Amino acid sequence: MALEAEKSCRYGRWSLKRMTALVTGGTRGIGYAIVEELAGFGAVIHTFSRNQQNSMNAYKNGKGKGYCEWISMQVNNAGILIHKQTTEYTAEDFSNLMSTNFEAPFHLSQLAHPLLKASGNGNVVFISSTAGIIAAPSSPPFALTKGTLNTKSDIEYT
Repeated sequence: MALEAEKSCRYGRWSLKRMTALVTGGTRGIGYAIVEELAGFGAVIHTFSRNQQNSMNAYKNGKGKGYCEWISMQVNNAGILIHKQTTEYTAEDFSNLMSTNFEAPFHLSQLAHPLLKASGNGNVVFISSTAGIIAAPSSPPFALTKGTLNTKSDIEYT
Protein backbone atom coordinates (compact mmCIF):
# COMPACT_ATOMS: atom_id res chain seq x y z
CA MET A 1 0.00 0.00 0.00
CA ALA A 2 2.79 2.46 0.92
CA LEU A 3 4.65 1.65 -2.31
CA GLU A 4 1.48 2.33 -4.31
CA ALA A 5 1.04 5.69 -2.56
CA GLU A 6 4.65 6.61 -3.36
CA LYS A 7 4.15 5.68 -7.03
CA SER A 8 0.97 7.77 -7.11
CA CYS A 9 2.81 10.82 -5.80
CA ARG A 10 5.83 10.40 -8.04
CA TYR A 11 3.95 9.73 -11.25
CA GLY A 12 0.63 11.43 -10.64
CA ARG A 13 -0.24 14.51 -8.71
CA TRP A 14 3.35 15.40 -7.79
CA SER A 15 4.95 14.40 -11.08
CA LEU A 16 7.63 16.70 -12.45
CA LYS A 17 7.73 15.06 -15.89
CA ARG A 18 8.42 17.59 -18.63
CA MET A 19 9.94 19.92 -16.02
CA THR A 20 13.56 21.03 -16.12
CA ALA A 21 15.51 22.16 -13.07
CA LEU A 22 18.78 24.04 -12.74
CA VAL A 23 20.31 23.28 -9.33
CA THR A 24 23.47 25.01 -8.16
CA GLY A 25 25.70 23.12 -5.76
CA GLY A 26 23.94 19.92 -6.76
CA THR A 27 26.84 17.49 -6.59
CA ARG A 28 26.94 16.96 -2.81
CA GLY A 29 25.12 17.66 0.44
CA ILE A 30 21.70 19.32 0.43
CA GLY A 31 22.03 20.12 -3.27
CA TYR A 32 22.61 16.49 -4.18
CA ALA A 33 19.55 15.48 -2.13
CA ILE A 34 17.51 18.09 -4.02
CA VAL A 35 18.78 16.74 -7.34
CA GLU A 36 17.91 13.17 -6.33
CA GLU A 37 14.38 14.12 -5.24
CA LEU A 38 13.60 16.24 -8.30
CA ALA A 39 14.94 13.52 -10.60
CA GLY A 40 12.91 10.93 -8.68
CA PHE A 41 9.77 12.91 -9.47
CA GLY A 42 10.69 12.93 -13.17
CA ALA A 43 12.39 16.31 -13.69
CA VAL A 44 15.30 16.69 -16.07
CA ILE A 45 18.18 18.07 -14.01
CA HIS A 46 21.03 20.41 -14.89
CA THR A 47 23.60 20.83 -12.13
CA PHE A 48 27.18 21.87 -11.77
CA SER A 49 29.90 22.46 -9.22
CA ARG A 50 33.01 24.60 -8.88
CA ASN A 51 34.86 21.28 -8.77
CA GLN A 52 35.16 19.80 -12.28
CA GLN A 53 35.49 16.22 -11.02
CA ASN A 54 32.28 16.55 -8.97
CA SER A 55 30.48 17.90 -12.03
CA MET A 56 31.73 15.03 -14.17
CA ASN A 57 30.69 12.48 -11.54
CA ALA A 58 27.22 14.01 -11.39
CA TYR A 59 26.98 13.87 -15.17
CA LYS A 60 28.10 10.24 -15.25
CA ASN A 61 25.47 9.38 -12.63
CA GLY A 62 22.76 10.59 -14.99
CA LYS A 63 22.35 14.19 -13.93
CA GLY A 64 22.44 16.90 -16.57
CA LYS A 65 20.92 14.82 -19.38
CA GLY A 66 18.85 16.51 -22.04
CA TYR A 67 19.03 20.18 -22.88
CA CYS A 68 16.14 22.38 -23.89
CA GLU A 69 15.33 26.04 -24.47
CA TRP A 70 13.65 26.62 -21.12
CA ILE A 71 13.86 25.68 -17.46
CA SER A 72 10.94 25.20 -15.10
CA MET A 73 12.78 25.88 -11.87
CA GLN A 74 16.04 27.27 -10.60
CA VAL A 75 17.26 26.13 -7.19
CA ASN A 76 20.02 28.38 -5.84
CA ASN A 77 21.65 26.06 -3.34
CA ALA A 78 25.40 26.70 -3.66
CA GLY A 79 26.95 28.47 -0.71
CA ILE A 80 29.99 28.60 1.51
CA LEU A 81 30.63 29.16 5.21
CA ILE A 82 34.01 30.35 6.39
CA HIS A 83 34.55 29.44 10.04
CA LYS A 84 36.37 32.51 11.35
CA GLN A 85 35.65 35.31 13.74
CA THR A 86 34.69 38.54 11.99
CA THR A 87 37.97 40.19 13.01
CA GLU A 88 39.90 37.38 11.28
CA TYR A 89 38.19 37.76 7.88
CA THR A 90 40.39 39.02 5.08
CA ALA A 91 39.01 41.14 2.26
CA GLU A 92 39.32 38.05 0.04
CA ASP A 93 37.35 35.90 2.52
CA PHE A 94 34.54 38.45 2.60
CA SER A 95 34.55 38.86 -1.18
CA ASN A 96 34.37 35.07 -1.70
CA LEU A 97 31.53 34.80 0.80
CA MET A 98 29.50 37.62 -0.81
CA SER A 99 30.14 36.47 -4.37
CA THR A 100 29.20 32.84 -3.67
CA ASN A 101 26.29 33.31 -1.29
CA PHE A 102 24.65 36.42 -2.75
CA GLU A 103 26.07 37.70 -6.03
CA ALA A 104 26.12 34.34 -7.84
CA PRO A 105 22.45 33.48 -7.17
CA PHE A 106 21.45 37.09 -7.93
CA HIS A 107 23.19 37.16 -11.31
CA LEU A 108 22.29 33.59 -12.22
CA SER A 109 18.63 34.44 -11.61
CA GLN A 110 19.00 37.39 -13.97
CA LEU A 111 20.55 35.17 -16.63
CA ALA A 112 17.98 32.41 -16.14
CA HIS A 113 15.00 34.77 -16.32
CA PRO A 114 14.37 34.37 -20.09
CA LEU A 115 14.58 30.56 -19.77
CA LEU A 116 12.24 30.55 -16.76
CA LYS A 117 9.80 32.86 -18.56
CA ALA A 118 9.86 30.61 -21.63
CA SER A 119 8.59 27.71 -19.51
CA GLY A 120 5.37 29.62 -18.85
CA ASN A 121 5.53 28.89 -15.13
CA GLY A 122 9.09 29.27 -13.88
CA ASN A 123 9.99 29.08 -10.21
CA VAL A 124 13.06 30.30 -8.33
CA VAL A 125 14.10 28.81 -4.99
CA PHE A 126 16.82 30.26 -2.77
CA ILE A 127 18.25 27.89 -0.17
CA SER A 128 19.13 30.05 2.81
CA SER A 129 19.79 29.50 6.50
CA THR A 130 18.27 30.35 9.83
CA ALA A 131 21.43 32.43 10.27
CA GLY A 132 19.87 34.87 7.80
CA ILE A 133 17.02 35.45 10.26
CA ILE A 134 18.75 34.98 13.60
CA ALA A 135 22.42 35.87 13.31
CA ALA A 136 24.76 33.18 14.57
CA PRO A 137 27.60 34.60 16.67
CA SER A 138 30.01 32.10 15.13
CA SER A 139 29.97 33.80 11.71
CA PRO A 140 28.27 37.19 11.37
CA PRO A 141 29.51 37.66 7.77
CA PHE A 142 27.76 34.41 6.75
CA ALA A 143 24.57 35.62 8.46
CA LEU A 144 24.91 38.89 6.53
CA THR A 145 25.02 37.08 3.17
CA LYS A 146 22.00 34.92 4.00
CA GLY A 147 20.05 37.87 5.41
CA THR A 148 20.80 39.82 2.23
CA LEU A 149 19.59 36.89 0.13
CA ASN A 150 16.41 36.62 2.20
CA THR A 151 15.72 40.34 1.79
CA LYS A 152 16.30 40.15 -1.97
CA SER A 153 13.84 37.25 -2.17
CA ASP A 154 11.24 39.09 -0.10
CA ILE A 155 11.47 42.22 -2.24
CA GLU A 156 11.65 40.47 -5.60
CA TYR A 157 9.12 37.69 -5.22
CA THR A 158 6.34 39.00 -2.96
